[in-house]
Amino acid sequence: MGCRMCNFLEKMSFEIEKGVAMALLFLFLVPAVQGQVNADLLRIALEKMTQTSPALLRGRVLSEIKEVYPFYAQRQFAPVWSEKEKLTELAYELRFEIRQSRYDGLKPSNYHLSLIETFFEAIEKKEALGMAGSSTELLELEILLSDAFFALAEDLDIGKVDPSRLKASWGIPRKSKSWAYEQLLEEAWRRKELRSSLETLYPKNPSYQKGKLLLRQLEDRSKSSPISWKSVKTDKSLHLGESSGFLPEIRQRLAFWGYSSGGSAKEGKVYDSLLWTQVIAFQKDRGISAEGVIGPSTISFLNESPEQLMDKIEVNLERMRWVPSEFFEKEAILVNIPSFRLVYHRGLDTLFTTKVIVGTVTHPTPVFTAPMSYLVLSPYWNIPPSIAKNETLPAIKRNSGYLQKNNMEVVTAGGQAVALSQVNWNAKPFPYLIRQKPGESNALGLIKFMFPNPFNVYLHDTPAKQLFDREQRTFSHGCIRMQHPQDLAELLLKSDQDWNSERLVKAMGAGKEEVVTLSRKISVGIFYFTFWTEGGENPRFFVDVYKRDAEVLALLRR
Repeated sequence: MGCRMCNFLEKMSFEIEKGVAMALLFLFLVPAVQGQVNADLLRIALEKMTQTSPALLRGRVLSEIKEVYPFYAQRQFAPVWSEKEKLTELAYELRFEIRQSRYDGLKPSNYHLSLIETFFEAIEKKEALGMAGSSTELLELEILLSDAFFALAEDLDIGKVDPSRLKASWGIPRKSKSWAYEQLLEEAWRRKELRSSLETLYPKNPSYQKGKLLLRQLEDRSKSSPISWKSVKTDKSLHLGESSGFLPEIRQRLAFWGYSSGGSAKEGKVYDSLLWTQVIAFQKDRGISAEGVIGPSTISFLNESPEQLMDKIEVNLERMRWVPSEFFEKEAILVNIPSFRLVYHRGLDTLFTTKVIVGTVTHPTPVFTAPMSYLVLSPYWNIPPSIAKNETLPAIKRNSGYLQKNNMEVVTAGGQAVALSQVNWNAKPFPYLIRQKPGESNALGLIKFMFPNPFNVYLHDTPAKQLFDREQRTFSHGCIRMQHPQDLAELLLKSDQDWNSERLVKAMGAGKEEVVTLSRKISVGIFYFTFWTEGGENPRFFVDVYKRDAEVLALLRR
């Protein structure tokens, strides 16, 4: 018997992990029906694998074996993916879903696709010859498919990348699993249908499904692209009526993306009215200023190939998986940093949207979530210590009239005004606070929206309204400035009978700080999406202003 075992193992054309090999030996010791997965052998194989780190099968690491084992233990080690000598429809469905995972921005190879395909091919060849599938192959494939399911379910649910490990800050705690994956699989087995189980794991965000669809479309376009996608470079913006040698290539790229009226477009080097119309349409769809000027932003988007856009979608599908579902299902205020927009929505209903200004590259707006609980009308601006140290105090030392000019004062920690003659401006650390008094010139404007957070960042008005005309609005120290804050305040206070538009305007201009507590807490999310859908619009691509996409993409590709 021992020699028989040795000969058997020597004839095997592939490497089998020790735990599985031990289980296979029992094929000769435990009564089994040819072509079926034996429950005892499955139990033994899984037990051995749980005792090995890492657990391997044919050289592949089984990352979810500690999930797989208790799942089978609950069902007395009855197989899921085969019945008698044949693979079930559920097995074929999972293979299909693994193949399709590339449209979720995931790598099918992370779910053992090539080895699964090898098993399917071998089993199907035997079926075609009227032979029963190998018990060994069916047992190994049973384990492999279950490991793939649990890995895919987790990645769809909470993401493949742990955002806490990013170099760039993502201040949102990694969300908990939405489901017990073993329950999902058991229900799928009972229904004999897998797709709906996996769909429950998708982010409840309209952008996600649109991103999946666009990935398919871009994949098709990339296969038929006649363009080299070598970067177009220009040292100046191009206006209607001007000439340039790069215009033929611009026309070609616009035509590739469907911005062409047919054969009537001139191939010349003059920026004509027909091309202008196409540029306007392209700019609107890319979320940039639709003025018809071919400037740096327009050129940057025209230089992006289908493959580059696919990379951007994949990165942002992953980010969407990191965000708790309640931000898309309930009342919430969402700020997307790259799009410079704020959206206030209740479920699928967009109630309000406005332009915002965010932090500079050196003082970026952080990504985080927090509940909004109150508003401050006619607010003081308590200058943060870092700004006071690096900017305000040096300015005061250079110009003794700086405080008066900017309507500022020095106060104690308790808010008591301090006579300037008593202040030691060279003291380290500086023992006082500097604040700007309420008024139209106040850096916070006439209203701020408070949601306590460790970053000391909030939404507020601004006197610098002209900056909202800029395409790229990275001007703050991290806070978010709003173009139309009064409109948002009126919506938030709509259910409060004590407040109407007239009273709100009066309080905002009173020159005296007033705190208004909201009747409920409203979730606020500050996010970073370079591919995003806002207010029921078509999805758009945005400039990666903080250069954060590359890190996420690299981790996804591992």
